Amino acid sequence: MNREASMDRNWSSATVAALATFILLGLGCPGAAVASHTAGKLLITGSGTMTPLIRDIAKRYEAVHPGVRIEIQSGGSGRGLSDARTGKADIGMVSRALSDRESDLTGFPIARDGVALVVHKDNPVRALTNRQVADIYTGRITNWKQVGGRDAAIAVFAAESGRSTSELFTQFFEISYADIRAHQVLGDNPSRIRAISENPSGIVFMSVGEAERTAQAGAPIKLLPMEGVLATSKTIRSGDYPIARALSLVTKSLPTGLAKEFVNFCLSPQVADLIIKHDFVPYQD
Repeated sequence: MNREASMDRNWSSATVAALATFILLGLGCPGAAVASHTAGKLLITGSGTMTPLIRDIAKRYEAVHPGVRIEIQSGGSGRGLSDARTGKADIGMVSRALSDRESDLTGFPIARDGVALVVHKDNPVRALTNRQVADIYTGRITNWKQVGGRDAAIAVFAAESGRSTSELFTQFFEISYADIRAHQVLGDNPSRIRAISENPSGIVFMSVGEAERTAQAGAPIKLLPMEGVLATSKTIRSGDYPIARALSLVTKSLPTGLAKEFVNFCLSPQVADLIIKHDFVPYQD
């Protein structure tokens, strides 16, 4: 399986780098004297996946610092990398870990995005192989008995094209969104949970965080493990869960001034609720 864009296995090394950066930025240093830049402008560009989250974080930051204006523009991770490298943007948004070819940039993973395969809790199937998942979604497998379940037609539900879960799902299973054979295409996570709750023969892919929270609250759903790893926020945070990716802010060099303060804000517990709201997994507990 191809892991280049979304399934980086280097979270532990990214964690070490980020923790070192915390110190450089003054986080976790009680005696660090950090000047507050209460006025100024920032331009942040890049990942469409991250744009809604960073826009909400920026609004919260601006509310605390009325003299600051932060402009957010999407355009994809490639734009975020390019704009940060050339100085067109103060900060780039990249929905993956940085590669060795991008070592000239400084990356700050602020959250992780993960996708779970979800079925009804009464479905006897306990796990699916990657090949089986791809075959179910492309119409090659149509009955649960073909994968060890009941003799029942599989109700295939998919997320809309363009959603981050669809992007991550298709990248991981190496299928084109156009090849998905879904009985129904659904929008937000609640609609996907409702579809599975009402259909014991259904399957859907969705945010790990939202599915985990809803299952714990009593919804009749279960998250299937992938490659032997449980689909949980904990395994995403540790880097063990395979269908996951880092969501990072990038700068041309170690940030200073207002850019530094905004990155610190994004790395702080002050935005954990916003990360969860957008169905991502916070970098820290």
